Amino acid sequence: MSNPFEEPLSDSYRVDSFPKDFGYGVEDNDIEESSAPADSKPRILLMGLRRSGKSSIQKVVFHKMSPNETLFLESTNKIYKDDVSSTSFVNFQIWDFPGQVDFFDPAFDYEMIFRGTGALIFVIDAQDDYVEALGRLHLTVSRAYRVNPEINFEVFIHKVDGLSDDHKIETQRDIHQRANDDLADASLDKLHLSLYLTSIYDHSIFEAFSKVVQKLLPQLPTLENLLNIFISNSGIEKAFLFDVVSKIYIATDSLPVDMQSYELCCDMIDVVIDVSCIYGLREDGSGSAYDKESLAIIKLNNTTVLYLKEVTKFLALVCILREESFERKGLIDYNFHCFRKAIQEVFEVGVSTQRMGTPQLDMPSPKAAALNGTPRNAV
Repeated sequence: MSNPFEEPLSDSYRVDSFPKDFGYGVEDNDIEESSAPADSKPRILLMGLRRSGKSSIQKVVFHKMSPNETLFLESTNKIYKDDVSSTSFVNFQIWDFPGQVDFFDPAFDYEMIFRGTGALIFVIDAQDDYVEALGRLHLTVSRAYRVNPEINFEVFIHKVDGLSDDHKIETQRDIHQRANDDLADASLDKLHLSLYLTSIYDHSIFEAFSKVVQKLLPQLPTLENLLNIFISNSGIEKAFLFDVVSKIYIATDSLPVDMQSYELCCDMIDVVIDVSCIYGLREDGSGSAYDKESLAIIKLNNTTVLYLKEVTKFLALVCILREESFERKGLIDYNFHCFRKAIQEVFEVGVSTQRMGTPQLDMPSPKAAALNGTPRNAV
């Protein structure tokens, strides 16, 4: 059902800190194998009250906008849709809902919206009184759950950069307690809310979005298993599989994620792309800042080595290891060659599954959802 508050899908991204051809798109040799139609892609909904920071999150993560520039963004007054398609793994739509619009109004077909949704992100301004936001959160997730119980419900407690550490923890505890009490009163004990403390002024928003996206990947268990095998046979301490454009990590090994390590890897990607944009292009400006030859080694002063290698046009493997382990670089490179080949096979399975329109039974997701975020028995 069309409505006056809806904007069409945007065709492309304007990525200011990257060359024009370095954005979300389809590789030339992958056009025939490109991602599924827009209607079959997992859908991520960004919801929350006005001025809670929804559009800022989207612009910073997927449009590479500087956090300071988001201060000049106008308030969203229409449903803004973006199509994120970089690889078979990062392949979804983001719908940014204006906070002042009541999408439960009869003018909206909210059942259609929730039925095709993989994740619902509700953004709460931690620096504001969140009583009204909690009421809207309960109304939204309760109705969405009744339409599609397979949705992943995520709560971003946003703008925490202005809070002390103690205040952050207390705010998260209070929101978690109140939200779950409301759900218990409504007999929705099976509805699970995942809470994240986020800010666009550090890497917390990228880590939170990484965890949201990972839940939409049917291939996640396979990717994690491949990374575990790779690091255990290569003497590597930690490895991330990054989407280079957004700096979302779509998979990591089973070891706990250390925020400082993740920030180092993100900064390394920025350095590699920035240097490649200056020195990696041809004299006439042609070429790509990130291609099959992309490789970087950074040695820190604490005997730690950061190692980046290209996996696909939009995926990079970033590893953290010790200098003594890096002396066996030949072994690491051989294991990486096997890892890349396995990733390509996983990619091919994903493409063939999308073509056939059947769920990937050999690689179940934690939520057992099909590619469009609907229950498997509804596909």
